[in-house]
Amino acid sequence: MSVGRKIFIVLSSFIIGFSAVFVLLTYIVIRDSMDVMLQTSREEELDLLQDRLLSYYVKNGHTFRAVQDQAWLADSPRSADRRESILLVSGEQTPLLHEGEAVEKQIKRLGVKRTLHVEGDAVAELYYYDTDVANLTKLRIGTPTSIIILLGGGTVLFVLLSLGAAYWISRRLTAPLRKLVPAIERLGQGEYGIQAPVTSEDEYGRVAVAFNGMSSKLEQSEMARRNLVADVAHELRTPLTIVRGKLDLLQQNRQPIEPELLLPIQDELIRLTRLVGDLHQLSLAEAKQLPLVRKPTDMLVLLNQIRERLEPEAEAKHLALRLTSTTERTSVPVDPSRITQVFLNLFVNAIRYTPHDGLVHVSLLEESSSGMLRIDIRDTGPGIEEAHLPYLFNRFYRTDEARARHQGGMGLGLAIAKEFIVSHGGTIQAASKPGQGTTFTVRLPYHVSDQDLHGT
Repeated sequence: MSVGRKIFIVLSSFIIGFSAVFVLLTYIVIRDSMDVMLQTSREEELDLLQDRLLSYYVKNGHTFRAVQDQAWLADSPRSADRRESILLVSGEQTPLLHEGEAVEKQIKRLGVKRTLHVEGDAVAELYYYDTDVANLTKLRIGTPTSIIILLGGGTVLFVLLSLGAAYWISRRLTAPLRKLVPAIERLGQGEYGIQAPVTSEDEYGRVAVAFNGMSSKLEQSEMARRNLVADVAHELRTPLTIVRGKLDLLQQNRQPIEPELLLPIQDELIRLTRLVGDLHQLSLAEAKQLPLVRKPTDMLVLLNQIRERLEPEAEAKHLALRLTSTTERTSVPVDPSRITQVFLNLFVNAIRYTPHDGLVHVSLLEESSSGMLRIDIRDTGPGIEEAHLPYLFNRFYRTDEARARHQGGMGLGLAIAKEFIVSHGGTIQAASKPGQGTTFTVRLPYHVSDQDLHGT
């Protein structure tokens, strides 16, 4: 059963049930009010007759024998024009006393009834009738019936209008879901990237926005999965082709192999080994199984060691490597070897893409709001187009596809850097504008749990 039908059934049941209860309660209240009014209108007469009849009953040996021989209406406080009548019947509805002009059936239907009790036991039923009582009784019978008819007609109209409103509300509330369901079904069939229409800014709209984001991420993940095999095959094919070509050439020459001829083969094997190692580390990090040996590490000292290590390369391009810190809290619990790999990659990239006489500036500062140490690596290079920024940390991604792979690396460095930083509970971001250089921002937490501190 659809959600719209469930909402419609719930609203309909509530409307119909509430209307029925309202009509029933109104009928009961009006009927009982008319009964009370009718009883109180002849209370004095009934009290007088009751006292006289019960007195007769007790004095006559607890029997109404010969009660018909007495004139019971002779002393009642009545008007001359009310044409009073009384009827006394036993518990078995046997007539005991009938006085007045009205017939027995008329007295029972339009008169006022009172049950006579002696010592808690019902001994008879007394009916009192006159023209005013008859009119009040007719009013008591007709008024609730008329009200029921009027209320019934109004209630039917109200219910019909309410059902129409309930149907409209149910359709209105479920309209965004009906638009979302086809997109969900298409996503379930593998059509990643499908977008659902966002028609409102309420909870339904936020669900649609969240769905669209999820669908886009699934599309990106699927594309990354499909491209991964192709990228790995491409990366492996180049060194394997070189190795095979070199070996074929050596075999064709049929000459003793000089050691220097094996160097290109060794270089390609080293490249293959590095590629497989990088992929292995990346897979471990993404699976949250990367072993980390954390210990308090002074990042200012570590970054200075990396700077000194790369100083010759920077001097060859007349680059200035600057390292500054605005905080004394530069120690964080990290795995030094993993973090060294991260920042070595970021330093090398900055030096590689910064033109001659440029500047690479590394700064450290404390972010009290996040409880992290922030490290910015800024260069004065050509910058990166904004369209490339969301994909910088994807594996095998290069901003310049025309660049030779031997010159530009394998496209795994930033992907590995991101996973290593995330494994430490930190974040890494890139900001850049063409012509204004690039800034990589790394945040590392000052505090981690004892389990993370000791590593695995």
